[in-house]
Amino acid sequence: MSLYTFPFDSAEKPEHDRLGGKCTSLAIMTSAGMPVPPGFAVTTDAFDAVMNQTTLHDQIAGHLKGLNYDSPDDIDRQATLIRELILTQEVPDAVRDEVVTAYRELMKLCGGEVAVAVRSSATAEDLPDASFAGQQDTYLWIEGEHNVMEKIRECWASLYTARAISYREANKIPSEGLSISVAIQKMVNSHASGVAMTIDPANGDRTKIVIDSSWGLGEMVVSGEVTPDNFVVDKVMLVVVNRIISDKHEELVPTGRGGIVRREVDAERRNAPSMSDDQVIAVAKLAKAAEKHYGSVQDVEWAIDADLPDGSNVLLLQSRPETVWSQKKAEVKVSSPGSGIEAITKSMLGSMNLGKDK
Repeated sequence: MSLYTFPFDSAEKPEHDRLGGKCTSLAIMTSAGMPVPPGFAVTTDAFDAVMNQTTLHDQIAGHLKGLNYDSPDDIDRQATLIRELILTQEVPDAVRDEVVTAYRELMKLCGGEVAVAVRSSATAEDLPDASFAGQQDTYLWIEGEHNVMEKIRECWASLYTARAISYREANKIPSEGLSISVAIQKMVNSHASGVAMTIDPANGDRTKIVIDSSWGLGEMVVSGEVTPDNFVVDKVMLVVVNRIISDKHEELVPTGRGGIVRREVDAERRNAPSMSDDQVIAVAKLAKAAEKHYGSVQDVEWAIDADLPDGSNVLLLQSRPETVWSQKKAEVKVSSPGSGIEAITKSMLGSMNLGKDK
């Protein structure tokens, strides 16, 4: 068993404490036969080695000990100092060697040097009563083992941004014992991408799947920088029951030089649907399969790969538990006479001559 890396297609059982929320989900979905881009996790053991085989742990604890959480300036100042410590700390040779070996094996699997996504996967993210979505860093279209190692460091450091520190304090999540894994995954050349919820986030209707979609990479959808197209799908019948096509003014696309660029969407596509109905249904089926596998409402990130043929180009990037409606207990509302379910029941009984209104 490798200590510092974990391939998503590993036969070993993924452990949340070693992989964090995101990487655990990717490994589970891969083992379930879902269409997940290949990759591996840099485990929490790697971050812990950097922290505990050096003086980094004690230095960070010192900065947090006297932190004034009521002072945004103090939080910013200490967070900056902590991240600089992580970015300049020498990585133990055993950690570096294993990560580089796993990266080279991934490149071999992909048939040569390809760009990857480097994504943070903290052990505290996607907790039942708190969502850390967007709290830690993600880097896209990264090429070369040196650049990948640098972005891994930056993901580790993002555990101590001012925003992340404040969020943990507000939610009473201790920083002591906190760790982070990092996902290294083949980059998807997204024609369109977005998110799918196996519940209607507006009203908690679990009979619907709601999909947000826009051109290019999905980060602009997740961050709210672009208003996406919105599709509502009946979860049982798998038909589109409502759609809103938005003015999608910008997109993120690869530059072809290992980076991404923000550009204006051309007039022809700006107000055109970013997905066909067949693609909408394919995404809905993917989200529904994730919900069935996990047995709970899911928040799914997906992409349509422009390099793959139709029918096999809808890919799962992440699936995590929905954290708003799933925490609300079902409310039983008492309807007034003649309204709601009581009225419907009376109407049905009356039409069947099996009863009468009282």
